[in-house]
Amino acid sequence: MPGFELFSDLERKEVNDVLDNGVLMRYGFDGMRNGHWKAQELEKLLSETLQTKHVQLVSSGTAAVSVALASAGIGAGDEVIMPTFTFVASFEAVMMLGAVPVLVDIDDTLTLDPNAVIKAITPKTKAVMVVQMCGSMGDMDKLGEICSDNKLIFIEDACQAIGGFYNNKPLGSIADLGCFSFDFVKTITCGEGGAVITNKKEYYLNADHFSDHGHDHIGNDRGAESHPFLGYNFRISELNAAVGIAQARRLPEFVAIQKRNYTIIKDALSHLPNVEFRRVPKGGEESYAFLSFYLPDLETARNVSNAFKTNGVDACFHYYDNNWHYIRKWEHLKEQKSLFPISEEVKDGLKYLDTKIFEQSDAYIARNISCLIKLSWSEEEVKARAQKMADIIVDIV
Repeated sequence: MPGFELFSDLERKEVNDVLDNGVLMRYGFDGMRNGHWKAQELEKLLSETLQTKHVQLVSSGTAAVSVALASAGIGAGDEVIMPTFTFVASFEAVMMLGAVPVLVDIDDTLTLDPNAVIKAITPKTKAVMVVQMCGSMGDMDKLGEICSDNKLIFIEDACQAIGGFYNNKPLGSIADLGCFSFDFVKTITCGEGGAVITNKKEYYLNADHFSDHGHDHIGNDRGAESHPFLGYNFRISELNAAVGIAQARRLPEFVAIQKRNYTIIKDALSHLPNVEFRRVPKGGEESYAFLSFYLPDLETARNVSNAFKTNGVDACFHYYDNNWHYIRKWEHLKEQKSLFPISEEVKDGLKYLDTKIFEQSDAYIARNISCLIKLSWSEEEVKARAQKMADIIVDIV
């Protein structure tokens, strides 16, 4: 991770196909295309790769979450339970629909704690969104049972976890709807892009229409298409999809490299008495995009994180002090800073953040360091990096 580290002639060929025919838009202009429909081709490829019936490409992972929620009928005043540890896009996508993000504690998987989810359910709760952060997963069976028992939509944000599995099912394909990001720093990239996947035809058709101004995409005259309902523009371009085709075909190659590099580093740290790795639920296999581990306490984690940076061990994140990925630094959300007036329903729904504390989440994030696993490292570079990381931890702990 990320796929841009290994761009090749495969990506160039796909992009040149689009430039040669000149059609950059995924819809229409049939006569000019010379048979090239890159977005459709990528959707078919992802359907096979992710073992799901339906795929709708969109413009970003953020768009994927909004489109997925809208496709399931989530909107004004509805509550969506989600974790305190995620990317800011997760709550942005919820709020864009007028829904309320209800943040709850994580557990040692670094994802949703099922017990915290149960406690957060109210009559306004309509969905639960697990975020498969840093390439691994939550307790999917328990979370799925909670959603089934309470008649809630189950959303899977697998934007950081493509290539991972749970009980032999690809991450993203387990819930009612799955969301992916193909931005510049993901395991496979389109530059910008995302996808909504589902096995439910109703949700797929809703996503297909909603992401393109409500167009029903019936017939071959775009100007004559009807609009069953309101929609917005979350389209991906043919250029972005073209890059994604080559990258998606290379996903097994990328995951194999990630697994090799991940394993070398994990083996080097596994004998250290004060290092504990994140819990991967039984039946789960990470995507190996990150190696996440816990140290004894906040002070130790901060010291190790700073020593990594000082000694050239890059791309290791101590999220407790991170502005983008953990609630502790989300002042713009807590203070509801917005360019446009926020609806009263959302304002009222977010009041809990005035007093809510997340001690359990703090306890895990304070001790956690997550290290990005790069594709471009040679085996020798990974071994040297692993030894340096182990030496630093031993010196500090």
